[in-house]
Amino acid sequence: MARCVALVVAAGRGSRFGGELPKQWCDLHGRPVLRHSLAAFAAHPGVDAVRVVIHPDDRAFYDRAAAGLNLGEPVAGGPTRQDSVRLGLEALEKDGCDIVLIHDGARPFVDAGVISRVIAALAAQPGAIPALPVHDTLKRADGGLIGETVPRAGLYRAQTPQGFRFAPLLEAHRAVIGHELTDDAAVAESAGLTVALVPGSEDNVKITTREDLRRGEAKLAIPGDIRVATGFDVHRFGPGDHVTLCNVRIPHDAGLEGHSDADVALHALTDALLGCISAGDIGRHFPPTDPRWKGADSAIFLAHAGALIDGMGGEIVHVDLTVICERPKVGPHRAAMAARVAEILGIEEHRVSVKATTTEGLGFTGRREGIAAEAVATVRRPR
Repeated sequence: MARCVALVVAAGRGSRFGGELPKQWCDLHGRPVLRHSLAAFAAHPGVDAVRVVIHPDDRAFYDRAAAGLNLGEPVAGGPTRQDSVRLGLEALEKDGCDIVLIHDGARPFVDAGVISRVIAALAAQPGAIPALPVHDTLKRADGGLIGETVPRAGLYRAQTPQGFRFAPLLEAHRAVIGHELTDDAAVAESAGLTVALVPGSEDNVKITTREDLRRGEAKLAIPGDIRVATGFDVHRFGPGDHVTLCNVRIPHDAGLEGHSDADVALHALTDALLGCISAGDIGRHFPPTDPRWKGADSAIFLAHAGALIDGMGGEIVHVDLTVICERPKVGPHRAAMAARVAEILGIEEHRVSVKATTTEGLGFTGRREGIAAEAVATVRRPR
């Protein structure tokens, strides 16, 4: 499988936006503009990693925008956007990357469909961008007067993410150092690379002015969809003197086996939350083959799912968790488990339900070979 990395460019100063704070760090519906973009890529099943290019002075702003998301270390940008993209690509070269999606951090409304169409087009072409056909009549101005009418046939409005096979794009960027090209597709074109057009989205607007930000606020204020998804997980018993359920240590005569801390309850709940935003499963975000997650605290996984939902402007309405086992007894720990889940997700405790049941001695849980958990999550998110 080709490794796909999203490179989100957020090093600009936003001179047209005005004010002291660059637009990518301004709040949009209570979250930094950039956070919306980061969540969209971090949640997409086809994107393996996300890196961000920032101004060296903006680390504190970045940390707020990226809080809770499983992202790579940010890259320091250069004096121009073109320099920033090249520096980002050179950072990715060290990590290994087959295809790269370059996105403007000030486009907070990119959706999964646009991202998927760009990725799919790269199977046949070295580059692809989302674009929309121009429908308005175009005029070229001359001193405040119409100089000419420009034919609109075949004209498109380019958007991001712009996707490319990695190696040819990096070579093309290095070849045009010092030039001022308007986007990465122009860089690719200068190297003779063909770039496909895929359908963009009218919602995928760039925040350029204060009025754009106000329109974005109005869009996110519209009541959104209610999403419901389930999660299920199983872990077998092994050596140990306790199990961890909902990040609570519960004494027992055995432990649970797993690559991380084997918190079967949080794993099921994480999958349910990821399902609400069509973000794949826990294994995609935290692969068991990655040594970083050996013995990891599963609170990290749950917090990541919550951060993705938050970054999309969503709200966790309710989570319901059922632990299935004969032993240990969960009842005495339910209140602590619910409180810890609420704390990790940053929601009120009344939005968390924790239950337990047995299988009346039937099946692997009845034979006390392991523990199962199932979860249901309800999330409200913008349309």
